[in-house]
Parts: sequence; C-alpha cells; structure tokens
Amino acid sequence: MTDGGRRAFIGSFTTAGGPGIVTAALTPDDGALTVLSTVNGPPDPSCLALSPDGRTLYTVSETDEGAVAAFRVPGAGNAGHTPEQTGPAVPVHGDGPTHLCLFAGHVLTANYGSGSVTAVPVRADGSLARSASGVFPPTAPGPRPHRRPHAHQVQPDPSGRWAVGVDLGTDSVGVYTLADGAPARHREVALRPGSGPRHLAFHPDGTRAYLLNERSPTLTVCRWDAAEGTLRPLAEIPVLPGAPSGDAYPSGVAVSPDGRFVWTATRGEDVLSVFAVERGPDHADHSAASEGTAGGEGAAGTAGLRLTATVPCGGHWPRALTESQGFLYVANERSGDVTWFAVDPDTGVPRRRGSIPVTAASCVVVG
Repeated sequence: MTDGGRRAFIGSFTTAGGPGIVTAALTPDDGALTVLSTVNGPPDPSCLALSPDGRTLYTVSETDEGAVAAFRVPGAGNAGHTPEQTGPAVPVHGDGPTHLCLFAGHVLTANYGSGSVTAVPVRADGSLARSASGVFPPTAPGPRPHRRPHAHQVQPDPSGRWAVGVDLGTDSVGVYTLADGAPARHREVALRPGSGPRHLAFHPDGTRAYLLNERSPTLTVCRWDAAEGTLRPLAEIPVLPGAPSGDAYPSGVAVSPDGRFVWTATRGEDVLSVFAVERGPDHADHSAASEGTAGGEGAAGTAGLRLTATVPCGGHWPRALTESQGFLYVANERSGDVTWFAVDPDTGVPRRRGSIPVTAASCVVVG
C-alpha cells in the first residue's frame, strides 16, 4: 500500500444483501481484519483486483449487462479509508463477469454468461478507458458440444506473457495474448469431459499449475510451458478424503508463496483441503488425465501432491480463499463472513483465528 499500512478489500453480492466493497485494516502480526469502511459502487462487485502499486482497485459488476469499474485507493496523507470510484463503470459487452485481472495494460474479464473474455484499456493514472474488445467462444464444437461456454476465470501466467482463461462449460482452458487491444486465442486445451474447471493457480516456480474442478471434486495437476504458452494436464486427484455427501462444488485454490503447499475450498462440504507439494510434474502418472479418471492415493503421490488434512472453513459456502504472508482468508458467502486462519509453516494446516461479518461475501484481496 502507498501509506505503508496493510488493508484487505472484500467483494460481495449486493443483490443478496451485501454491502458492496468493504475495506478492512489488516494486522500483520496475527492477520486480524477490522472493518474500516464500505462503498457502494456498481452492483454485485463479486471479484476484485489490485494494481501492482496498490493505488487502484478494480471490480467486476457480475450482472447481465456486465461491467468493470476502477477505484482510487486512499494513500499517504489521506485521512479516509474509502476507495473512490474514478469514473463510470465500463461495459464489457459480456454477460455475468465473474473474474478479472490486469494484463498488458488492460483489465481482462471472464464473462460467465456469454462465455467470452474481454479487455478494457487502463490509462496511465489507473482509470479505465470507455471501450472494450472481446474474444468469444469458439464456433467449432468443444470437448462437450452440448454444453455452453462459461468463462469463469482469467489471469496472467507467472511470466506475464500469456493470459489463461478457465471455461467451466466446455471443460477447457484457453491461452490468450492481446492483439490490437483485444484478446486473441493462442491455444485451447481440452480437459476431461464433465470435470467443470473453475479456478487455476500457478506454482511459484512457473512450471506447474493446479486446476480446481467444480463438477467433480478434483484437482488437475498441469505442466505449464511459458516459452510456448502450453498447458499439459498430467493427473487428476480428489480434493476430499472420501466421497462427498452431496454435490461438493469446489470453489477456489491457492498456492503458498514458497510452493510447499496447495489449499482448496469446497462449498458443499464447508472445508479447506491441504496438500503437500512433494515432487515435480515430470514424475507424474499421466494415465489419470488421459483416461479421464480421478487418481486415488497413489495417483496423488505421483502427481506431486499429497492430501494431508481437511479443516472446517469457519463458515458456510466458502466461495474464495486468498493467501497472504502466512494467513488464509476465506469468503464464506452464505454465512456472511470472512474468516482468517494462521498457516502452520511446517504442515500447511490452517488454524482459525477470527472472522468479521460481511453479508454475501464473495472474495478477498490483500494489499
């Protein structure tokens, strides 16, 4: 942050009673959050992203009209805590944007309803230009031609050369560049039909990616080649120690900065799962991915991940989780709270430390 303090920004669904965007102070020693302010911006600011310098906060408006907005974050010498919107929300020409990221001087959005990925230019001062260009779903049949595209996430890879988009509807991952300010599809990677990929996180070494699947409670371990912009599925492993009692609906995945642990959240079970990273992906058993079956205990080991624990998420319906400096922050949508956990540095197991109420909480970003 520009003033040396640490803050968290929490998104919520206003149509479900959420307050909009919540700003909270973060205490570095214990990870505790204290609400400072709320701001009403565009409706349903369900996903947020901070600029690298921490001066600007971006949000989607997850509505049928679909838009993004930018907020100036108060810095040094400003007694207030409330981010200030820099201008009108900018339409993304896509329905239901669920995720956004900064990439090559643009804000990219993944639009769940239309299945498209769009780009909005960012000005030098961090505000948004009133234009957007998009790439829409392929016209050729995908892995499941009877299913509609549903872009759920887009983010840059660790090299910054590519943007990676996760499509829950077509069971695929797209790799994108920008051409004349518009997303251009470089490659489309097919995943196991019916897996329903939702959220991807990269390992800090830049060669691995972990793809969480919503329609089956599994994690697909992938090899990432930044030089070629290629993603190769290696193995698919369960995120729960046993069969779920109902629909599991995994939601989010995070990787520790040192690359030793991976965490996932599962809404239907209200749990966080802990994985130890053991070996690189080149040693993985490729049969699980190629045959379309989830691996068991043995496959988990050969994939370089070992499920070591599951812990309660501290609320109900954990929609997203975020790691920051030894703490995990979980947005529990249906119980209306954000819970934080201290992570054991030796085991990676999160221990609950506290929570704050935020109705219809949807995401947490930390600056």
